[in-house]
Amino acid sequence: MSYRFIASDLDGTLLDVHHAVDPLTADTLQRLERRGVQFAIATGRHYLDVKGIRQALGVRAHLITSNGARVHDPDNALIHRQDIDAALVRQMAQPEFAAGAIVNFYLDDEWLISEPSQALLDMHRDSGMVYRVCDLARHEGACVGKVLYIAPHAHLLEVERKLRARFGDRLYITFSLDHCLEVMAAGVSKGHALQLVLDRLAIPASECLAFGDGQNDIELLQAAGHPRLMGNAHPRLRRELPHARQIASHADSGVARHLRELFAL
Repeated sequence: MSYRFIASDLDGTLLDVHHAVDPLTADTLQRLERRGVQFAIATGRHYLDVKGIRQALGVRAHLITSNGARVHDPDNALIHRQDIDAALVRQMAQPEFAAGAIVNFYLDDEWLISEPSQALLDMHRDSGMVYRVCDLARHEGACVGKVLYIAPHAHLLEVERKLRARFGDRLYITFSLDHCLEVMAAGVSKGHALQLVLDRLAIPASECLAFGDGQNDIELLQAAGHPRLMGNAHPRLRRELPHARQIASHADSGVARHLRELFAL
């Protein structure tokens, strides 16, 4: 089997338990790049954050960020963007949906947040990206690729219910983690973005491997010819892709170890 392209989620997949790049993973991807394999990082994270992670990996890669709302090529050229309608963003920032949650807006060059969060700063320490605290209820809503709500899962389930009841199919709503509810424009997904990249490179899905662990990886794995589930994958992912091969956990460098076996490194 010829594998020419690899797409991978970051947190819970390519990164370790500290949300960092481990040496085995970086070395593995660099070896594969020298063999001509191409890559995409596909994540809910902000583009400016992921640039630093790509640098730590030491490979050229397309960046699929904000769950597919932004796609950049290996030279950082923006090749795809899709924002949420500003009127919808303004509504989503109001107390009806935002009360009880930390709300985040991802713009092209900025990360806005409704209140400080040390846990988020710690998670992004390696990339150096920081947020700006802002009164999001007064934001005009323009140029927002992703809205992120952070709160306990039970609370977010109610927020999700309200969003779907109000906006229906005008939004793409997914969980990246149980405490992270992510909202993008309708039609946005990691899978749609991956297909865009593959078409651009004239690489068929049958020559693409993809790795993921979360609910926001479903479309990514469905778009790849060879999906791989992490050992720590969310139960819904296993239900949606019952025939996908499961590999070791991200805590055990599962992606790197699987690739070394597959490519006989």
